[in-house]
Amino acid sequence: MSAPTIVLVGPMGVGKSTVGQLLAERLGVGYRDTDDDIVAEQGRTIAEIFVDEGEPAFRAIEKQAVRRALAEHDGVLALGGGAILDADTRALLDGQRVVYLSMEVDEAVKRTGLNAARPLLAVNPRKQWRELMEARRHLYEEVATAVVPTDGRTPEEVTQAALDAMELKEA
Repeated sequence: MSAPTIVLVGPMGVGKSTVGQLLAERLGVGYRDTDDDIVAEQGRTIAEIFVDEGEPAFRAIEKQAVRRALAEHDGVLALGGGAILDADTRALLDGQRVVYLSMEVDEAVKRTGLNAARPLLAVNPRKQWRELMEARRHLYEEVATAVVPTDGRTPEEVTQAALDAMELKEA
């Protein structure tokens, strides 16, 4: 059984996909995103799954996608923002190299805006993002090997900070 080189967690819009791809390039490994896996497997967007089946159904699909990716992928793995809500998923992350990419609310609103593709932020993004983070921040911190703030940093700077935090050398 393989294990990812690095697992990225954090809220929506923090840059997990962008930083994950940069990390994969710099480490000379593959990149995988569980949200992409879900979209490919389900043949519809995450927003459509939320609307059609609700959040509990999506979380069940997500839990299986994360379990599969953790078992199969040995490169950089990005998890959806809410993947850490599941206790079994958090247990699977124990012992993995997990980087929590963090950001503050002003940065989040700037990055996510009123994006309709983000179903959990559809009504009042600033308030809902704060509430999501109040519920999730301690879970991100619980699974994290390192916390890398992204506010006011370029994706390249965040990538370097993650490499430094994990003491990984480029390929």
